Amino acid sequence: KVLGIDCCGPEGSVALAEVSEQGVVVLEARRLAGRTYSAQLMPAIRMMLEASGLVVANLNAIVVVRGPGSFTGVRVGLSTAKGLAQAAGLALIGVSRLQVLTQKAGCGAAMLDAGRGEMYFGLAGDEAVEALRTPEEIRAEIGEGEIACCEEKVARVLTGARMVAAPLAEDALRFVQGRILNRDFDDLATMDAHYLRRSQAEVVAERRAAETAR
Repeated sequence: KVLGIDCCGPEGSVALAEVSEQGVVVLEARRLAGRTYSAQLMPAIRMMLEASGLVVANLNAIVVVRGPGSFTGVRVGLSTAKGLAQAAGLALIGVSRLQVLTQKAGCGAAMLDAGRGEMYFGLAGDEAVEALRTPEEIRAEIGEGEIACCEEKVARVLTGARMVAAPLAEDALRFVQGRILNRDFDDLATMDAHYLRRSQAEVVAERRAAETAR
């Protein structure tokens, strides 16, 4: 039994599933309204477990989508997953939202809105090369028809991209089915958020430090 957590997007989700060689069977799933993750996440997890007659200690692993996306959402989801895993001695797997999106759409690449005229962009099966790109850079790298997106803003920029529903926690569980069965878990101590860029607060702090040093 595995718990999935995704708080990276405008709407969050959690899911509880049984994972086996036959597939991923979702037992419970809940949606979380945006900007309320810190208040909703733990109660939603508790209600799912209670509905299935389980407690955290009955789980075998936790899967968390660790970015890219909302800085606050990523932090809330990741810190909750790591806290539960450490307290209960559970295995943990962190995944990229871009990779989950590519699998869900069946595309060779995916992109998400990063604001400031940029996109989070990644190729299927290669999280290491995910990065910020401009729409022009993305067009030069791969054909629009091979790119998955789940946001209207992105679809308006790259009109040839394949629009699909936003990935959910249950999609993340399906994405790592093989890793769970092979016990290919992440290191709890070293796994970190997958931001792909600094937060605005870090940018402002760096600017102020540079101005002070002058």
